[in-house]
Amino acid sequence: MHTPVVSAAEDEPDLLRDQFRQLLRYPRLIAGGVLLGLLGGGWLGYSTADTYVATSDVVLRTPTEDPFNPSIAVDKTLNMNSERQAAMSSRTAERAAKELNFTGTAAELTSGLQVTTPPQSLVLRFSYTSNDPGVSAKRANALVQAYLKDREEQTKVTRDTMIKGLQTQLDPVSKQHDELAEKLDGSTTSSENEADYTVKANLLNRITELSNRISKLKALDMTPGKVIRVADAPKSSDGPGWALSLGLGGAVGVALGLLIAWVRLVFDPAARSEGDVARALRAPVLGSLPRAYESDPLLAEDREESPLAEEYRSIAYRLAYDQRFADRRRLLVAAPRGSSRTAAAVAVNLAASFAEIGKRTLIVEADLRRPSLERQLDAEEVSRPAWTYEGHGHEGDADSWPGRRRLTVDAGESGSFELVPGANVRNVARALTSPEMSRLVAEADDPRVTVIVLTPPVFAYADALALVDRVDGVLVVCDPRGVHRSQLARLRDLITGAGGTVLGTVMHRGEGPGQRGGKGSGGKRGGGKRGAPAENPGRTAAAAAPSPAPGERAQRERQQEPDLGDGTATVTLRAAVPPRNRS
Repeated sequence: MHTPVVSAAEDEPDLLRDQFRQLLRYPRLIAGGVLLGLLGGGWLGYSTADTYVATSDVVLRTPTEDPFNPSIAVDKTLNMNSERQAAMSSRTAERAAKELNFTGTAAELTSGLQVTTPPQSLVLRFSYTSNDPGVSAKRANALVQAYLKDREEQTKVTRDTMIKGLQTQLDPVSKQHDELAEKLDGSTTSSENEADYTVKANLLNRITELSNRISKLKALDMTPGKVIRVADAPKSSDGPGWALSLGLGGAVGVALGLLIAWVRLVFDPAARSEGDVARALRAPVLGSLPRAYESDPLLAEDREESPLAEEYRSIAYRLAYDQRFADRRRLLVAAPRGSSRTAAAVAVNLAASFAEIGKRTLIVEADLRRPSLERQLDAEEVSRPAWTYEGHGHEGDADSWPGRRRLTVDAGESGSFELVPGANVRNVARALTSPEMSRLVAEADDPRVTVIVLTPPVFAYADALALVDRVDGVLVVCDPRGVHRSQLARLRDLITGAGGTVLGTVMHRGEGPGQRGGKGSGGKRGGGKRGAPAENPGRTAAAAAPSPAPGERAQRERQQEPDLGDGTATVTLRAAVPPRNRS
């Protein structure tokens, strides 16, 4: 038996398109993101509208005796990160503040300074930002000169310290050499003075070495660097401008709004689209119905005047002729939770559509809690099936359902179908699993007969689970906005766990109070007022009694409807009789 399910390997572009369409369900979030982006862009344009940046570049060099010596690798002797930190130090800022007569602190002066190093270079780039172009250029140049002077002074201090240390070593050596020279000048040449001459030569070499080092230090070029670009007053502001700021803000806002909408979509438990419902139930969506109203009749209007009737027919034709559903002549129609009125409308209109194509259709109202189809349809009682005369219950026995009565419903030009109305019984589970119920469902063994079983909401009562193993499939009728994806997945698990199969889903847009506008809202198939009782003296007292007005009936049903909860308290009802052999 083929079970129609949604393939796990669904085309990824289709999923992306479906998800993008779902994002558009949150226009307020997207509009809020765009508004935030525009506000941010406006703030950026306003804050940078009067900012001017002046830039000065400096090439650094190290003190060297011969700047043209190719063997000296300047980049190996300079640490550009350390130099950048020194350029932004408070020491440099304090020196520049004295030259500028700046009355603020060093931190205030360096707040607009940015020093960067271009890759693979010995250049420091001083960029100063302020509201005045002249001030930006003046402070940038002052900071550059302060940094160069400080670096030069530090280098000279280091050189002088080294010269002083070498001179300290040279003075005693020179003194010792002079004393030894005087001694040797006043003595005669002999073998005893050879050692003194050796010491004198060593002292002279040491003096020469120290003197050469001092000379090299004194000959060093102490230039710290060269300014290759002097900061000039900028002629235009550094900001991106109002147009670009608002454009960037709008683009970022759209991305932000889509991100917020996507997060909302991810954490939204409701099934917002046909794809969500199909993936949760692993069954196709057979049709989508418009919003229903409590005063609407169950049977849809004429084909020529009602698109709703055509939607029901398309669902019925698909169930009748599609190879995946053609052999499914035992259908169970149920809603997950809430009211079962839309599920009853689906069952009734499917029966009328099946009658149009020449099938004999039987609706079994298995809603034994609040049966209502008989008083909402134009039905007449017909003779009982033969097996109901075999002693299975009596007319006054409430537990004799479903073998007590059978009605025929006039669907106008579509024909007619049969109805086994529900009844209040003392033991619902026993009635649903009775042999009489099995005989009703078995009537669909005839290829020309279709049996539709209508049950209460699955999460309200476990009645549907007692019958899913006797039918060929379950047709779920749900409002995707009123049920969570997790609840649909749990509904699928309950149905499959009880031995059933989910054939498909009929989606609708909920039920509302009031009356649908437009023409033909009260007509039935083939003309006449649907829902009015037929003039037949054979009708029972209950069927012939005048039914309340649609508004009063809807209000009465709402008052009697209990709190259905979220379905977590549903207990699977197991059939008291073994399932029939479908072979």
